[in-house]
Amino acid sequence: MPKNSKTVKRADLDDEVKESVKDLLSNEDSCDDSFKKSMLAVCAPAEEKARQAEEGMMIVEEERPAWSSKLQYILAQVGFSVGLGNVWRFPYLCQKNGGGAYLVPYFILLVLIGIPLFFLELAVGQRIRRGSIGVWNYISPRLGGIGFASCVVCFFVALYYNVIIGWSLFYFSQSFQHPLPWNECPLVKNATSTYIVPECEKSSATTYYWYREALDISNSISESGGLNWRMTLCLLAAWSMVCLAMIKGIQSSGKVMYFSSLFPYVVLFCFLVRALLLKGSVDGIVHMFTPKLEIMLEPKVWREAATQVFFALGLGFGGVIAFSSYNKRDNNCHFDAVLVSFINFFTSVLATLVVFAVLGFKANIMNAKCVELNTKKIVGYLGNEISHDLIPHHINFSQVSTEDYQQMIEIIRGVKENDYSRLGLDSCDLTEELNKAVQGTGLAFIAFTEAMTHFPASPFWSVMFFLMLVNLGLGSMFGTIEGIITPIVDTFKVRKEFLTVGCCFLAFGIGLIFVQRSGNYFVTMFDDYSATLPLLIVVFLENMAVAWVYGTDKFFDDLKDMLGFTPFRYYYYMWKYVTPLLLLALLGASLIQMGLTPPSYSAWIQELAHEQSLSFPPWGLAVCITLVVAAILPVPVVFFLRYFNLIDENACGMSTISYKKGRIMKESVRRTREEDEGDDASLLQVKTPSEAPSPMPSSSSHRKQSSSTQADPASNGHYSVGYLMADMPDMPESDL
Repeated sequence: MPKNSKTVKRADLDDEVKESVKDLLSNEDSCDDSFKKSMLAVCAPAEEKARQAEEGMMIVEEERPAWSSKLQYILAQVGFSVGLGNVWRFPYLCQKNGGGAYLVPYFILLVLIGIPLFFLELAVGQRIRRGSIGVWNYISPRLGGIGFASCVVCFFVALYYNVIIGWSLFYFSQSFQHPLPWNECPLVKNATSTYIVPECEKSSATTYYWYREALDISNSISESGGLNWRMTLCLLAAWSMVCLAMIKGIQSSGKVMYFSSLFPYVVLFCFLVRALLLKGSVDGIVHMFTPKLEIMLEPKVWREAATQVFFALGLGFGGVIAFSSYNKRDNNCHFDAVLVSFINFFTSVLATLVVFAVLGFKANIMNAKCVELNTKKIVGYLGNEISHDLIPHHINFSQVSTEDYQQMIEIIRGVKENDYSRLGLDSCDLTEELNKAVQGTGLAFIAFTEAMTHFPASPFWSVMFFLMLVNLGLGSMFGTIEGIITPIVDTFKVRKEFLTVGCCFLAFGIGLIFVQRSGNYFVTMFDDYSATLPLLIVVFLENMAVAWVYGTDKFFDDLKDMLGFTPFRYYYYMWKYVTPLLLLALLGASLIQMGLTPPSYSAWIQELAHEQSLSFPPWGLAVCITLVVAAILPVPVVFFLRYFNLIDENACGMSTISYKKGRIMKESVRRTREEDEGDDASLLQVKTPSEAPSPMPSSSSHRKQSSSTQADPASNGHYSVGYLMADMPDMPESDL
C-alpha cells in the first residue's frame, strides 16, 4: 500500500468519486465479461491508476460470483419457487375449495400479494448484492434480525423438506420392478392356509406399503420405534446430493438447474398426455373446472389461497434475495418477478390438470370395483330379499355397466325404500369418489401410486413420477440452502465450501429424528409450526422495513437508478398500503385459527388400519411453541441489542462491514494479499493515507455516531454496494 501522506481536499475527492462512478457505469458490461463475473471495479487507464497510487488511494475490487446466463438465473428462481407444493398442495386446495372457482381468488391474491412482494425481494437483493442478513442490515440495522430469522426458518424447512426427497428416492429405487411392489397386498402363509395381511386388507395395497413397508410407522409420536435404516440411507443420499450440488455455490448449482428445473415439465406434459388417454380422465378435469361459487365466498378459501400464494413463490426464505444478489446491477428484475410468478401459476394449473385427470381415472376404477362388489351382493339376494322382476331384462350380470347399475339400484331403492339399508350396498357414486380430498404425502405416495398400478408399463411411469418429485424437491432445496449459506458467507466471511459441508452434515444429524418410525409425525409438526407463522411475520416486517423505514419514495428512486425506468405507480400503493394490510389480516387469521384449533396430528393405528387424530403430548406442545419462538426470536433480540448499542457489528472481526441506515461503510482491517484475492464479498473502496490500518490494533474498531445529524450523501443509495465510495475522516461512522 502507498504510504505517502499527500493531502487530498474533500472537494477534489468528491470529484474523483463522481468520475469513478461514471467510469464504473460506462464500463460495466466490458468489465463483466459477458455476465460471467460481477467485477465491481473501476476500469481506469493505467496512468489514472498510477496517479491514484501516488496520491495514496487504494482500490479494492469486489469479485462476486455471477450467473453464467440470464436463463440459468431464471431457471434457478423457477426451480426454487416451483416445488412439491405445486404438485400436491395446490391440487388439493383446488379440489377442496370449489374446483375452478378457487383459481379466481388465487389469481387475484397473486397480483395483490405475490408479485409485489416477489418484486420487492428481487429488487433489494439485486440492489444491495448481499444475502438476507446484509440486505436488512443495510435497510435498517435495528431490523437486521429479519435476515437471521429467515436463515432459521430456512434451516427448519430444509430439515424436513429433504426427508420428503428421501422418501421419493426410496420409491424411485423400488420402481424398477414389475409388478410394482405396492401393486397387491402381501400374503402370509402358515401351516394350514394362506391369507392377506389384515392391515392391508382393511386399507389398500398402496396405503399399506406407504405406512408399513416404507415408513414402518409407529402408532403415535411418543413411540419412537428406533431408526428406519432404509429411510436413513435415503436421507443420507438426499443430503449428499444437495451438498455436492451446492458446494461451489451458483457455479455448481447453476449447472444442475438446467436439468432439475426443466425435467419436471417434461414429465408433467407426458403425464398429462398419458392421463388424457385413460378412461375417466375427462370426468376428473370436468370436476375440476366445475365451479362451486358458494364455496368461493367463504373467508377460509381466501385465507388458504393467500397462504398458498405466499409459499408458492418462496417469500421470506431468503432464497429469492440470495439468488438475485448474484445478478448484474442493471438487470430488469421487474420482468423477472412477473415472469417467474406466472410460470409458477401456470405450473400449478398444469399439475392440477394432471392430478385431476389421474384422480378421474382412479375414481372410475374404484367406482367399477364398487359396482362389481354390489352386483355380487344383489345376485346373492335374488329370489329372497330381491325379486327377479325388479331387475331389467337387458342387464347382463356378467358385465354390468355403471349406467345399468344405477338404473337397477334406483328401482331396488324405490321398491324396498324402508329395507334398503339392510342390504348393505355401498354407495357407488363417481362424484363422491372425486370429492374425496387427498392432500400432501397421501396424494403422491398413495393416490398417485395406486393410479399408476393400472397404467400400462406402470414401472416406467413410476420411475418418471418419482424422479420428477426428486427434481422438484432439489430445485427448492437449492434455494433454501442458498438462503442460509449466502447471508452467512457475506456477513461472517467464512469459506463457502466448509460452511456448506458443515451445514449439510449438521442438518443430516438433526434430521435423523424424521427417519425414526415416528418420524412422519415430526414432519407434520415442523411443516405446521416452523414455517407458517414465522414466515408471515418475516415478510410483513420486510414490507414495513422497505415501505416505511427505508421509505417507498427513496426505494422508487433507487429502482429508477438501477433499472433505468420508474416502476408502475401500482407498486407504490401496494407496498405502502395494500400489501401490509393484507399480510396483517392473514397473520391475524392464522393466529385465530391456531388458537381455535388445538395442535394435533393424524396417527396411523396399525390395529385399526386407518388414521386417527391425536393431540400432541405436553412435550410435543413445547416443541411446537419452541419452533415458532426460535424462528422469530432473532428479530426482537437484534432490535434490543442494537437499540441500546450493546453489540458491535464488527465484534471479534466476524464482519468487515459496518452499517448505517441507507448505506454500507467498509471498515479498515488488515488483510493479506491471499485474503483479498479469495474474498468474494469485499467492497470497492477508496481510502486516504490517514485511514490506512496501523501496525498496532486500535482499541476500537469504529467511532460512535455523534448525536448531531448530518445530511447523508448516500441516502439515495447511490454510494451503496457496487459503487466507489470514499471514507472521509470527518464523516461519523456507526454500526447502526
